[in-house]
Amino acid sequence: MVRWIQGLFIFSNNLFERLVVSNVKCPSYFPLMFLSCRYLSIAESMEATDVLNPSLNYGIVVDCGSSGSRVFVYYWPPHNGNPHTLLDIRQMRDRDHKPVVKKIKPGISTLAQTPARASDYLQPLLSFAAAHVPRAKHKETPLYILCTAGMRLLPDSQQAAILEDLVTDVPLEFDFLFSRSHAEVISGKQEGVYAWIGINFVLGRFDHADEEDATVEVTTGSQNQQPISRRRTVGIMDMGGASLQIAYEVPSAVTFSSPQEEEAAKSLLAEFNLGCDVEHTQHVYRVYVTTFLGFGGNMARQRYEDQLVNSTLAKNRLLSAQTGLSEDKPYLDPCLPVGLSDTVVRDDHMLYLRGQGDWARCQEAVRPFLGLHNGTMSPRGVYQAPIDFSNSEFYGFSEFYYCMEDVLRMGGQYDSEKYSRAATDYCTTKWSTLKQRLDSKLFSTQADLSRLKYQCFKSAWMYEVLHSGFRFPTDYPSLKTAQLVYDKEVQWTLGAILFKTRFLPLRDLQQEAFRQSHPSWLRSSFVYNHHLFSLCILVVLLAILLYILRLRRIHQREQRQAEALDLLWAEEGEALIP
Repeated sequence: MVRWIQGLFIFSNNLFERLVVSNVKCPSYFPLMFLSCRYLSIAESMEATDVLNPSLNYGIVVDCGSSGSRVFVYYWPPHNGNPHTLLDIRQMRDRDHKPVVKKIKPGISTLAQTPARASDYLQPLLSFAAAHVPRAKHKETPLYILCTAGMRLLPDSQQAAILEDLVTDVPLEFDFLFSRSHAEVISGKQEGVYAWIGINFVLGRFDHADEEDATVEVTTGSQNQQPISRRRTVGIMDMGGASLQIAYEVPSAVTFSSPQEEEAAKSLLAEFNLGCDVEHTQHVYRVYVTTFLGFGGNMARQRYEDQLVNSTLAKNRLLSAQTGLSEDKPYLDPCLPVGLSDTVVRDDHMLYLRGQGDWARCQEAVRPFLGLHNGTMSPRGVYQAPIDFSNSEFYGFSEFYYCMEDVLRMGGQYDSEKYSRAATDYCTTKWSTLKQRLDSKLFSTQADLSRLKYQCFKSAWMYEVLHSGFRFPTDYPSLKTAQLVYDKEVQWTLGAILFKTRFLPLRDLQQEAFRQSHPSWLRSSFVYNHHLFSLCILVVLLAILLYILRLRRIHQREQRQAEALDLLWAEEGEALIP
């Protein structure tokens, strides 16, 4: 049995090596080979980038965030020539196999009053990137400086001043391919689209579909265009501390119930072509993306506590009560673990809380903070594009993952029934017991006292956002929570450079076609070489023919000599007979 398994594994590896040479995708129908393929694919992405390979191309993206800026260096081999496939962009790795990434603090928005220092501020990041990209490639390496939330909060005049300094001074020191359009403040919508592109690219959802892949029928905006059947993409949900974001593909044409709804949807729907040719619609995507400020886990808890203080004080004044004003008369909070004492301070008021650990009541308590409106499918009544829950797939990041994994230890595939039971059990567990479990390291390494304290609230908030806010069915089977994809963090900057460079393959293909069809000297050289080659073949054939004729003559001469010798032997033999 062991020998049979070893033989099967060797066979799968040998077959896999042949598939790699043939550039065939990892086949999921052969488990051992699929695991080998997936493992080697990940290992390949972890290798140091071969900077001595002259065919590689490079690109640089600087993410200017609110708390700091990071530079990412990417690379990709030449395009394979198929206009339906994207560039194979990967994150560059240094000699130690580490990603080529560098971060500085604080954010670039802190230069609002001194915009002339913007280029000096980014100098360490750009020098870092320049040291890793081969010098001979600098002039053809695109550089994109993309600013997010921190810069969006500044007045337009201050944004423009910072960008102007970058556009003016960066080219004086660095030879990268950089122009005015390469430095911009991107919207939250753009950031969401880039994040959606990044994860779907890493998951291979932009590749051509195989027979076993889940597919969708996509209706594009082009007239007389038949629906396209292609691989199903994944939607993403990301809940941070302050905001909540959702992005997913809308494959079918969208209809609106009113002109007002259509107008509201325009700012939330993005349609773009990721393909290298605008004439082809294979990579036209329609994506819904929106951000809900104040819906992150920490801000939701803060809004909840604000409401507790205001409502409790108002009720006390009305009923002449003292609830929550002292430790011996605390407000019983259903969203804190049993036995946990806490205080909330707002202005000059302090509210004493005691954990009740009732997850069902906590759900009811947090649901109003979604701001649901009748007839809407989204928190705060914001328009939400329809989701085909029978044929869709989602990934949940940040708080979606932390809520399931840090203390409940069930990150990955989401099951609402199991999650509800685990959350209920956690909330009803005494605070002293939870601290003992933390000391015994029964939770994840990321778990701390703050996580334990607010886990009950955040688990209820996540559940309500998912099922009451976005209306996901409780039996929805296709939600995965994750922190990493294929053991690496997926940044929106990957999606940004994919989008920015999407027409580069078309340029290369057009240049190659131009070289093949226009230069006359190339055609004459080809004709000359063709005739020379034909002449060589003719000479070789004649030589072979002459050699064969000569061999034939030699053979005939030897045959005549042999016949004469036989005749002589026969005559001599007759003479010897008495």
